[in-house]
Amino acid sequence: MGKAAVVILLKVLMILISTAWLSLWLLKPTNLWTKKWKAAESSARNTVFGYYGLDFTVYTFPVIAVAMIGLVYLKLQSWGQRNRQIRSSTAAFSNPLVTSSLVGILSGVEILSVFLFIPFLAWTFYTRISHDFTKLTPMESLKLDLWQLKFLRVATRFGLLAEACLALLLLPILRELAVFRILGIQFEASVRYHIWLGTAMICFATFHGASTLFIWGVSHYIQDEITKWQRTGRIYLAGEITLVVGLVMWITSLPQIRRKRFEIFYYMHHLYIIFLVFFLLHAGDRHFYMIFAGVFLFCLDKLLRILQSWPQTHILSARLYPCKVVELILPKDTGLKYTPTSITFMKIPSISRFQWHSFSITSSSTIDHHTMSVLVKCDGRWTTSLYDNIRAQLDSDADKMKPIPVAIEGPYGPSSLTFLRYDNLLLVAGGIGITPFLSILHEIAATQGNGSSRYRLPSRIQLIYVVKKSQYIGLLQSASSLLQNHPSNKCHLKLKVFVTQEKQCGATLGEMLNEASQVQSVHFGLKGPIYAIHGPQSLYWTAALAGIASITFLVFLICFNHIFVPSGKNTSGHHSSKQAVSSKMKAPKEKSPSWVADILIISSFIISLACTSLVAIVLRWRRLKKEEVPLVSSKEEKVQQLSSIETKGVVEEEHEVHFGGRPNLKDEFSKFLNETNGSDIGVLVSGPETMKEAVASLCQQKSGCFQIGNKEKKPYLSFHALTFTL
Repeated sequence: MGKAAVVILLKVLMILISTAWLSLWLLKPTNLWTKKWKAAESSARNTVFGYYGLDFTVYTFPVIAVAMIGLVYLKLQSWGQRNRQIRSSTAAFSNPLVTSSLVGILSGVEILSVFLFIPFLAWTFYTRISHDFTKLTPMESLKLDLWQLKFLRVATRFGLLAEACLALLLLPILRELAVFRILGIQFEASVRYHIWLGTAMICFATFHGASTLFIWGVSHYIQDEITKWQRTGRIYLAGEITLVVGLVMWITSLPQIRRKRFEIFYYMHHLYIIFLVFFLLHAGDRHFYMIFAGVFLFCLDKLLRILQSWPQTHILSARLYPCKVVELILPKDTGLKYTPTSITFMKIPSISRFQWHSFSITSSSTIDHHTMSVLVKCDGRWTTSLYDNIRAQLDSDADKMKPIPVAIEGPYGPSSLTFLRYDNLLLVAGGIGITPFLSILHEIAATQGNGSSRYRLPSRIQLIYVVKKSQYIGLLQSASSLLQNHPSNKCHLKLKVFVTQEKQCGATLGEMLNEASQVQSVHFGLKGPIYAIHGPQSLYWTAALAGIASITFLVFLICFNHIFVPSGKNTSGHHSSKQAVSSKMKAPKEKSPSWVADILIISSFIISLACTSLVAIVLRWRRLKKEEVPLVSSKEEKVQQLSSIETKGVVEEEHEVHFGGRPNLKDEFSKFLNETNGSDIGVLVSGPETMKEAVASLCQQKSGCFQIGNKEKKPYLSFHALTFTL
């Protein structure tokens, strides 16, 4: 009861902090907030804290605090079974409401968020521009007409809209410090929010920059302004560099380039460092604190991920499937637990020293205590190089096999067994999209095998698997224990395979599994102990590291400002006469350049990351000190597991195999709904976008969640799309 109360308290605290931070954005454009905030900053100047400490605490730290509290909240949540999904009208908002090839699949929550964000941008722009127009005065440096002045102010305020998008831009792509994970949204699903925000930011920033250049051009001052590096105020040249770098990053991230030339996208996206530095120099420290929370968490998250991937481990063994899919067996620490549908990021230095690629984990940590496996479809440059490397060692002697070192980051996955919320499961997979479902089937098989009553399993599972060639059926071999459907099994699994580009061959599913599973195995001759995959740092320690980084940054920022920035405390009242007298006695000090404060922010941030990394390295070293995995035990365990898989019995004939066409998903859904008699159904789909859109549309049509007045009990279909490519 005490733990539940703490969880509720943390949730309420996160809601309050988030509401207060969002309210700041709503109040910031108003004259009332401007006057009050200037007075607060003026008062803070006379304290040790300074205006910079106040800005960091009010604008930046609330988001960091939510991330820290959220990590503790996720840790306290139960990893296992949750209550069954409660059928209500509010639950329908997480289901698809809009399905189209143009915008993809949008849920009610996403549509509501977009319709709230757009009015916020309109409110910010209208409030700022209306105030600007009432106090519009000619510029002495630029001789502009009235319409030119107004247009220049409009361009300036569009820069604030880009700033609002930038404040949220990096939050969806966090992994260890994932804020969206608190909402139940995983990294691979939240990436598209990053794409939306990035596109909106570039559009606003481009209008902001192009319109400003246009005004400079018509006023014939463009040659003077475009290369100016101001001592105080906005630095125009820094803004131009920021815009150019942002456009390069956005163009190279378009699907046409990202999917065909992933290397270009990957390397160009690392220009974000230049983008953020020059944005700080252009906008100034006060504007930077508004977007600093995302930057702070992203850089800290990146640092923790780099340390997590060290030291490198090695591939224990590999299996080559006829469909040009490779299964990699990796060593895992026995204490590392992950949920089904988790993903991991992998780097193989022998192929590329910088590229990371994400893969769905197919194994279950419940039964695989020392190993972790992933399936890799080899159809790109990086994956084809991996396939050729492994295939070249098939005919080599064990002593001549070269070990393949790998760096692993993750696993990352849901905090609970989400699929156990439902009475029944309908799984729809296409091609290599079967990989996340294999982890679900392995988890269910492990739960049934050990007779555990900890989880309440779905009573019925139907898997619709669509493939081009029958060779892909071999990927299901590891789930053969569930396919046999013993009477003792708590859940019933029915498999329907649709082979679209082959004709009827007359073989049963069991025979095709045995034929397609004639894989080639490679066991690498590693010598000596190897390091196991330990996964991310504890959530408690991750939250503590975020707190250490925040405190360290603030301390160094205060110290640097007191050392390098001349004292210019504002005085008022009876102090004004003394200041006037003293000004006659000595010349006033020259004001420091505005970029000095920017450099101090960068320096403080680098030092805080360095201090945090030292603490993280110590924690990592303590975990690795006595955690080396003996090579023999890991290898033998996996060999035994592979041999047990190959001796499985023939699958029951109740499963269906269809050739020569795609499934009629509407009919398949109707049949399954009739069999479940109005129960709650979890619908999970993993495959091409067209398949996801078709399944989402059917869930939208057939779900009875909105039909509250209907006396007949209709099924509630909860839609979940699993993304296995980023």
